[in-house]
Parts: sequence; structure tokens; C-alpha cells
Amino acid sequence: MSIEGLGEIAEHVRRFTVLVEPGRRGNGSGVVWSSDGTIITNAHVARASEARITLWDGREFNGEVVSRDPRRDLAAIKIPASGLASATAADSSQLRPGEVAIAVGNPLGFLGALTMGIVHCVAPLRAIGRRPWVQADIRLAPGNSGGPLADAHGRVIGINTMVAGRLALAIPSNEVSFFLQGQAGGHWLGVSVSPVRLPRSSERNIGLIVVGVEPVSPAATASLLPGDILLGTEQSSFSSPEDLAVALEGTDPRILRLRFLRGDYRKIRRVSVALPGPGRSSLAA
Repeated sequence: MSIEGLGEIAEHVRRFTVLVEPGRRGNGSGVVWSSDGTIITNAHVARASEARITLWDGREFNGEVVSRDPRRDLAAIKIPASGLASATAADSSQLRPGEVAIAVGNPLGFLGALTMGIVHCVAPLRAIGRRPWVQADIRLAPGNSGGPLADAHGRVIGINTMVAGRLALAIPSNEVSFFLQGQAGGHWLGVSVSPVRLPRSSERNIGLIVVGVEPVSPAATASLLPGDILLGTEQSSFSSPEDLAVALEGTDPRILRLRFLRGDYRKIRRVSVALPGPGRSSLAA
């Protein structure tokens, strides 16, 4: 695949791609979304309230995680900087199959690594919910999460998030715009979750394993613990983080009754979680 001026385009994308270190093992990538220091990454990358950000020129900043959205798996980090090289977002609704896609990130410790492929489609993937994804036959690795997926002009068309089969999945750039406009209503539960396949001894096939519980959160108050597996509410089952986000929709204070597993996969437990208001978004992986 040959693109005229690819070197310049790649350098342009690298300049607004950052390294995100959440203070735990591993790292991810991010995008300088605006020159005033707003960084966009995945919520599952920015798990804590702060993250260390390294720019393309080596400058480092302590960033504050100012917003999270569990449904879109997006987080916004603010760093004390201005005049930064920032991304230009393309209209992801205009993407068509066959367009060139360029991913830049920090996979496996390689900073600013670039890989290329072709856009497959922009559509939901049945196995992981109803949200749309930019699906591309492009190779991603751990550390690419949160980084930019760009078009042949260097404009951001998505935020790289995960791999499903042979396809890389990115959150469409239009979803980032909605996120930044505050269109993410819902209660805050205070958990990080990830889909997990349950053993045959369980009556269910898929659940959401709790990866982390934030202190002083509704989940912590209800004594949910890392390692618990959320099965659903009394009315519906969970098979993706989006299902949990749907259960948290609304703004009125209420009680959320969850079914979950702890230890013995054959015994379903139940807990009532008090949701006082939307306050903050829950964090879903």
C-alpha cells in the first residue's frame, strides 16, 4: 500500500499521540484533542483519577482524569499545557469501506509505532453490544488502546480500543465529540469491568468481572469486590459493559439490584446498590 506523503502524515499523527501511564502496570496511548491540554483516551486505560502523560517531544505532565463515559469507554484527561499540536477530527459517519486507516500508539513499549490497514465498516458488532465501531483490518497490540486511528489525511476517525478476531475496533470520532459535549447521562457505580466467559458449572455463559472498585463509590458502599462477576439486574442480564451502562441510565436516585457471583460459581448472590444521582460516570473496560 502506497500513500503519497505518508512520512509527513505519520509524523503529523505522532505529534498528537501521547503515552498514558495510569500509575499501574502497563500503559496506553492517548490523543491531544485540543491545544489547551485535553487528552482523550480509553476509560479502561485511565483507571485512576490521575495519569502520567508523555508528549511526542518527551515532555511529561501529571494529568487529571476529568471525565469518563462507561458506554463509550472514553476518558478525558487534562494536563497543564497549552499551544500543543492537536488532532483534527474527521466525520466518522462519512467513512466508507476500503478507506485507508492509520493507527499510531505505544504497543509493547514501542513509542509512536505506526501500522496501516483498510476500514472494513462502521457498525455494531453483535457479540459486544449495540454501539457502533470503526472496524478495520489493522494490527493492534497492548499499548495501542486510547491512541488515534486516522485517515489518509491524518485526521482522526476513531480511538483504538480493542481487537475482535482479525479486526481492530475503534470508537468513532463522532462519539468522542458527543462525549466532550457532555452527552453521557447516567449514574456512577464506580467499577471497572470486563466481559468474561464463565465456567461450564455456571448456568450463564458470559458475565462482567469487576476489575477494580473506586473508593467511596456506590459499589464500594455495597461491598462489591474485585473478582466479583456481575450477571445482571433482576430484569436483564449483562454480556457487555454497555449492558451495565444501560442499567445505570437515568438521573433519579434509586436502588439498583444486581445479581453476581463470588467464589462459588454455582451460587448466585444479590446486592442492592443505592444510586444517589449521576454525579460521575462509572468506569467500564
